[in-house]
Amino acid sequence: MHSSDNLIPRLKELNEIGIALSQQRDLNSLLETILIAAKRLTHADAGTLYLYQPEQQILRFEIVRNDTQKTAMGGTSGVAIRYEPVRLYDDAGNPNHAMVVSHAALTGETINIPDAYAAEGYDFSGTKRYDAKHGYRSHSFLTVPMRNHENELIGVLQLINAWDRSTSTIVPFSIDDQQLLESLASQAAIALTNRRLVQQLEELFEAFVQLINTAIDDKSAYTGGHCDRVPELTMMLAEAVNRTKQGPLKDFAMTDKDRHELKIAGLLHDCGKVTTPVHVVDKATKLQTLFDRIQLIDTRFEVLKRDAEIAMLRASLPPNPSDKTTSHSTRWESQQVAGYPASGRGEYGGQGGDEMAIIQSQYKARIKQLDEDREFLRHCNIGCESMPEAEQLRIREIATSYQWCDIDSSLSNFLSDNEVENLTIRSGTLTAAEREIINHHIVVTIKMLESLPWPKHLKNVPEYAAGHHERMDGKGYPRGLTGDQMSVQAKVMGIADIFEALTAKDRPYKKGKTLTESLTILGKFKLNGHIDPNLFDVFIREKVYLDYAEKFLPPEQIDEVDLSKIPGITLDSFSQAN
Repeated sequence: MHSSDNLIPRLKELNEIGIALSQQRDLNSLLETILIAAKRLTHADAGTLYLYQPEQQILRFEIVRNDTQKTAMGGTSGVAIRYEPVRLYDDAGNPNHAMVVSHAALTGETINIPDAYAAEGYDFSGTKRYDAKHGYRSHSFLTVPMRNHENELIGVLQLINAWDRSTSTIVPFSIDDQQLLESLASQAAIALTNRRLVQQLEELFEAFVQLINTAIDDKSAYTGGHCDRVPELTMMLAEAVNRTKQGPLKDFAMTDKDRHELKIAGLLHDCGKVTTPVHVVDKATKLQTLFDRIQLIDTRFEVLKRDAEIAMLRASLPPNPSDKTTSHSTRWESQQVAGYPASGRGEYGGQGGDEMAIIQSQYKARIKQLDEDREFLRHCNIGCESMPEAEQLRIREIATSYQWCDIDSSLSNFLSDNEVENLTIRSGTLTAAEREIINHHIVVTIKMLESLPWPKHLKNVPEYAAGHHERMDGKGYPRGLTGDQMSVQAKVMGIADIFEALTAKDRPYKKGKTLTESLTILGKFKLNGHIDPNLFDVFIREKVYLDYAEKFLPPEQIDEVDLSKIPGITLDSFSQAN
């Protein structure tokens, strides 16, 4: 038996173990710490920690250690445990009191057995088979249920073969051993409960974050996945910077806490889009609101074509004696009340010849001109990177050169001022006012994130997330920050947001660009002060763009990139990228 002379040092050790358990964050490490501490505290040769699975009503092997057998399974060992779990109830629902660990779990009692081979009332057949197979002899057993402060079963600690160090023999576990292990089991249960609670809260928080992103992505079928891809690319680039051992960023390093913080910031970088009107987010064409207003313009063209046909038919009728007009051509001219173009568009004239032939010819010319202008406006309704000045001028001419009768029978310009404004958008599909609405999402994002009581390990989330639309030259938004006012993480997120947007194939107003096209634009952004040049070099040197492409882009977008032709590529970034 153990002497109680060393009880005070063991109590001190128990207290130190309790402190260590409260500081352990990783669940596997925590479980391993509990079992190793229990073995050390009681001088046990072997031990097993079981965790209770309430859904299946089983005890699952989590950590197994045997010093004599040099066995280490579960935890940080990397060796999987393939033992079948211990069932607390059989198929008929009867409690399993035959096994020591299940009996301790069911009753909440500590079981101290001096010699398993002499014990009665328990099934040790499995223990005996193990001993025979491995040349081991299991003597003393100490099995303690782990219950938390609410008396909920968390698991079971089972220790085997207490060593008497003075005689180097196996002895039964003493009463002191039992009391110490019961105390440790109680502390361990509380530590596990707290760790699980923290883990559940973290999982709940991330689930809420994902819920926000799901709402944003579901709100717009065109931007679905953006809130998932940007965090992925952000972490890819951040890890590449973490690996780099050269250049101005060689001292950048991330801990696991830093990684978690950046991941959360990436997931929340566009949370303000929950307030952005869906008709602006989804604006696929220049005239789109809740529907594409090009349909209204199509209708107006059909009205003008109908009016032209009516005028032509009326002009073709035999002269009416009461009609003061004396010819078909003058009657055709007088009936062009609305919709006839200004000079240069379908004028008729000429003297002599067949007047009806002239009318038919001019009617066809008029219809042809209407069809051409309609197709031109339909073409202009599609967003582009740069709309020529000549096309904008032609739209303004069409707007005033045609007139039509509106619902009040009043003559109106063919296009409204708002339609002209939208159709003459130089780049993309958004007007200046709509772009302000889109840009406002980052202001909302900042307000939302800065209003939350972030814990210490997540305190930088608002700053990281808020910087993805800033520029290194201070011309970004919403705060106009310069590069030296921003963290590396915020600048990393800026590049990730841009590259994802360039390559995304789910936008309504553009196709996804190839790697060459995207890197060309990104390289120009480096040169004009938009993105951080050092991060761009890492992005190229570490082939982050290729890793991302292989994971997210379709084959047709992954072209062969000639880095020597990409703007902004330096010798430093180019040398190791090839």
